[in-house]
Amino acid sequence: MKLKSIDYKHYNHSVGLACVHLVWIPKRRKRVLVGNVATRCREIFYELAIEKEWEIKALEIAPDHIHLFICHQPNYSISQIVQAFKGRSSCYLRREFPDLLKLPSLWTRSYFHTTAGSVSSKVIMEYINDPHHSTH
Repeated sequence: MKLKSIDYKHYNHSVGLACVHLVWIPKRRKRVLVGNVATRCREIFYELAIEKEWEIKALEIAPDHIHLFICHQPNYSISQIVQAFKGRSSCYLRREFPDLLKLPSLWTRSYFHTTAGSVSSKVIMEYINDPHHSTH
């Protein structure tokens, strides 16, 4: 079994693809991500991604939650990525939109994450367990 060709990223000492789907919500699940706030939030996210050389594959800003699908270098942990997006957006948005200061913080401390790639877990397990793959 051969894995299909994937557009892997090449780094100094590794080759691979690290992508993660993230979801988080504003404090108290308030529906504050609307209009100019949502527009500015999107701008902040893309500016940060360019700065960090991360690739945003998909971004949804709903009134009460964020969905972000992003590919990143392997030297960043998921928690570092979340902190970068939450931290910068909270600082900028609360400064630019004073109504957001009514919330004790813009975001909750929690988030959802799941890693993703171009092949499924099933395909990887089949590849590893294929008897023709073994050198025995």
